[in-house]
Amino acid sequence: MGDIQGCREELERLLEKIRFDPVGDELHPVGDLVNRGPDSLGALRLLRSLKAGGVLGNHDLHFLATAAGRRAQKPGDTLGQLLAADDVEELLDWVAERPFVRTWPDLYLVHAALHPSWSQPEMVLAHEDPHAPGPAALFATRTRLCDRDGNLPARGASPPGPSFEPWHSHYRSEEHGGRRVVFGHWAAQGLFEASHVLGLDSGCVWGKQLSAWIAEEARLVQVQAARAYAVIP
Repeated sequence: MGDIQGCREELERLLEKIRFDPVGDELHPVGDLVNRGPDSLGALRLLRSLKAGGVLGNHDLHFLATAAGRRAQKPGDTLGQLLAADDVEELLDWVAERPFVRTWPDLYLVHAALHPSWSQPEMVLAHEDPHAPGPAALFATRTRLCDRDGNLPARGASPPGPSFEPWHSHYRSEEHGGRRVVFGHWAAQGLFEASHVLGLDSGCVWGKQLSAWIAEEARLVQVQAARAYAVIP
């Protein structure tokens, strides 16, 4: 499932639309479970009750850091109700248990990107600490553009330069056992499907859609956001 970002109502409607059965089905969000949407607390409580898997996104890391006092809330954050909840400590622990990447024989699941040099992403990211994310974790949760060596554009560079392309243009599935990468993070790119990658961030929090991919059926399902909850920067 694509970036939820606290859009609990849309999450519930999408689960109903796909007839999600917690007894026999698995739910794996691509990260950014919280923030900018209206009900991060409700979304996390629901995901936890469904024993959702998924991976960490940059907004989830921001939630962990803000709760620990390492970062201040930003304009546009909607974490107040979540941070004040009676069960916030349990929810923090649950979020922190999400890995940075999940691997199946035919798939990788990551929030933003895989570095071109990572032959085994699960090994690179296995020991990253969500409370103190290092360069690998930050690459996996924040990157959109890079060059073929994994270098990033200079911060604020616009345009970023001709050597920088979408990270997935450098991904070679044949070097990873034919695995496809399912990712989020890039609402401006929208729902993106190619032979070796699938981007599921369709911008729900911006008033667009929340998307799910039924892996066994290779089927995409969406619901429309009730409204725009945040203003696109």
